[in-house]
Amino acid sequence: MTQDAKCASLRTERDEVLAELAALEDPRVRAVNERHGDDHGVNLTKLRAIAKRLKVRPDLARELWGSGDSAAKLLAILLSRPKDYDQGELDAMLREAGSPKVHDWLVNYLVLKSPHREALRGAWFHDADPVVASAGWALTSDRVVKAPDGIDQSALLDLIEEQMQAAPDRLQWAMNTCLAQIGITNPGLRERARDIGERLEVLKDYPTPPNCTSPFAPIWIDEMVRRSSAG
Repeated sequence: MTQDAKCASLRTERDEVLAELAALEDPRVRAVNERHGDDHGVNLTKLRAIAKRLKVRPDLARELWGSGDSAAKLLAILLSRPKDYDQGELDAMLREAGSPKVHDWLVNYLVLKSPHREALRGAWFHDADPVVASAGWALTSDRVVKAPDGIDQSALLDLIEEQMQAAPDRLQWAMNTCLAQIGITNPGLRERARDIGERLEVLKDYPTPPNCTSPFAPIWIDEMVRRSSAG
């Protein structure tokens, strides 16, 4: 098969998958997703079933991502491996992600497992776009938990104390997560982290379902420390 024929076949397959996703569109699912800032109506269990059938397909994944459709982007992530993308591609994809779910899956499924994750963490952490910066903070929270050596957690608390209260929602949430993880994992900074959370009151009144832990940092810290001690 010639290269042109391969490209044509791939585009045809892309169009067939897009049609399959469109047929799965459910107005009720879309209504729920829209309350969380997402813009698709495909049940994620059904989307994962398509990914399981197609398996790893970086060529098709790129075609689906290029369609701009959020459900197609989620499927593209599931058809990808972290090593399939270089640093520049992952940076561009994050800036194109659009919806929160696509952003979160991209960070958690690809960037966190990428050999470029630390370079991207540094590049995104102080980005002028708060959504991009939130990804830098998410990667930093992961470092705090899994590989804290070389992370100046006191300096992170300084930034959180100064900036979190006025930060846009996505960035504020990511900074609050980092605050809580510092408090949970670093006994030496636990009281300072709790104090910052108490004074800033970020997410203090966030509605939390029964049997779930509040994202309000002091409660989150105390609950996770209690569980660790009990275990």
